[in-house]
Amino acid sequence: MPISFKEVSYTYSPKTPFAYEALKGVNVNFTEGKITAIIGSTGSGKTTLVQHLNALLLPSAGEIEVLDRKIKANIPVKDLKSLRKMVGLVFQFPEYQLFEETILKDVCFGPLNFGIEPQEAIKISKEMLRLVGLDESYDERSPLELSGGQKRKVAIAGILAINPQILVLDEPVAGLDPQSSKAMMKLFVELNRRYNKTILIVTHNMEHVLAYSDDVVVVDQGSVIRHVTKDEFFMDDDILNELKIAPPAIINVKAMLKAKGIELKGHHLDLESLTDAIVKEIW
Repeated sequence: MPISFKEVSYTYSPKTPFAYEALKGVNVNFTEGKITAIIGSTGSGKTTLVQHLNALLLPSAGEIEVLDRKIKANIPVKDLKSLRKMVGLVFQFPEYQLFEETILKDVCFGPLNFGIEPQEAIKISKEMLRLVGLDESYDERSPLELSGGQKRKVAIAGILAINPQILVLDEPVAGLDPQSSKAMMKLFVELNRRYNKTILIVTHNMEHVLAYSDDVVVVDQGSVIRHVTKDEFFMDDDILNELKIAPPAIINVKAMLKAKGIELKGHHLDLESLTDAIVKEIW
């Protein structure tokens, strides 16, 4: 089933002196069952784009199709509750999603809201908290006591607890230490590969885009200007330079080798492949 935007535009504060067109006639089809990285400079429209997927924002013009649901400009969405169970959105700022007295109550809120019995909701919520790396000692703590990275883990656990088909993550590992960041990204990959979850990740981290994504969508000044596979994206030096995006380390190494007159045959996007190519070239 499709996840598509058709001529979607969105204007903040319309018909006021502060009107700002954040999306401009966006057309894009996200591939179900894949991990898609959504990238672009700050203010390009990435967050506005993904907030349309569960009708947190409604388009000013155009149409969005999410699985079997259609979201149209100026038309109230029917049965919004079921849509938001299918599409789980983790905000860029996790404190927007945390409001209960304790962490366990916060994670339980979603399952309870969708009709899960209290005991089952508690069981699911504890499982999700452990999954994101928070042990039993966190259950009764207040979300206000947590660090930014811990709040992010709780927010992700809260969305995982409702078991959405599509998981939309806005800068999901910002504020996490490198070890937690890697573990979280591996969790998203497992959810995708083992449970066939469609994962959409807004990110500035090109190392993560290279290591974990299948496709890349590039947003620039409110428009989707590129939708390609990860390999196609990183083989295109022009787009990286055009967007002024810092490339992953392995791309930098290839560029340095080329500057030294060592131009490798083929495309090498992992360390093992690159090492083998270098050995063959110099020997």
